[in-house]
Amino acid sequence: MSKKIDFLKSVQGMSETDLVARIREDEMRLKKLSFAHSVTPLENPQSIRSLRRDIARLKTQLQKIQIGA
Repeated sequence: MSKKIDFLKSVQGMSETDLVARIREDEMRLKKLSFAHSVTPLENPQSIRSLRRDIARLKTQLQKIQIGA
């Protein structure tokens, strides 16, 4: 649980452009992981799930900034 809290704290200080760049970077990483997993099974397939959740958290934070909340 502390990893999630640390992630959220690090994201809260980011600007909108930083968040967009991080989202693009993580989405590319997710595509590469998914492709690698389809070719040969990953040692830790849970990493795909955690990366998807991190991307969702980033998008949520970006939405909060855009709304102005």
